[in-house]
This record gives sequence, structure tokens and C-alpha cells, in this order.
Amino acid sequence: MNKFKETDDAPSKEKRAGVKSLLTGSFLSKDKVVESLPFIFFLSFLAIVYIANGYQAEKLIRKIYKTNNELKEMRSEYITTKSDLMYISKQSQLARSTYELGIKELTSPPKKIVLTEEEMEAYRDE
Repeated sequence: MNKFKETDDAPSKEKRAGVKSLLTGSFLSKDKVVESLPFIFFLSFLAIVYIANGYQAEKLIRKIYKTNNELKEMRSEYITTKSDLMYISKQSQLARSTYELGIKELTSPPKKIVLTEEEMEAYRDE
């Protein structure tokens, strides 16, 4: 029984020693830590790149949402302007707006003016 008790105490002593070296910072002076510093720096660099990538993705998503909202707004403005143009360009609306300016709508179809050769020469000479 004594053997089992000794083996159970050994891991707890190692745990205590590990926690003590962690709290005091003495684990940093060990050779294994010094040898693995380049790997630790590499992992730190990867963590920074990962965080920066997340920020860039969020920024891009915000920009996409903003652009989509602007697109929806411009599309609705386009539809409104197009419907206004269609309403204004109707014949009845054109007649109403030109009547206010003093221009009357024709009630008879336009007539073709036909000149003879003599009449054309007379106009040329003048």
C-alpha cells in the first residue's frame, strides 16, 4: 500500500512545482522554453493575423450591407422617376402643360406643302 501512496503524491508535487514555476516565471528560463521561442512567436503572429482577418471581414460585411442599402434606395428612386416620366409624357399631360404656356394642341392633321418648280424659283430669287 505504501507504494501506491507514493506514486499518488508524486504527480501532485509535480503539479505544485509546475504551478509555482508558472507563478514565479522561472519556467521561462528553462532551455525547452528558450528553444521553442521561435514557435511561440510564430503562433503569436498567427493569432494576430487571425484577429486582423476577422476585423477585415467584419469591415467588408458592413461595406456590403451599406452598398446593398444604397442600391435598394437608388432602385426605388429610379422606379419613382421612371413612373413620373411616364405620367408626364402622356399625351393628355403634355396637352395640359402646353395649354398653360399658350400653345394649343392641333385638332386637324398636318398638311403637306407642295410647291411647283416656278414657285420654288420665285422663292429662290427673293
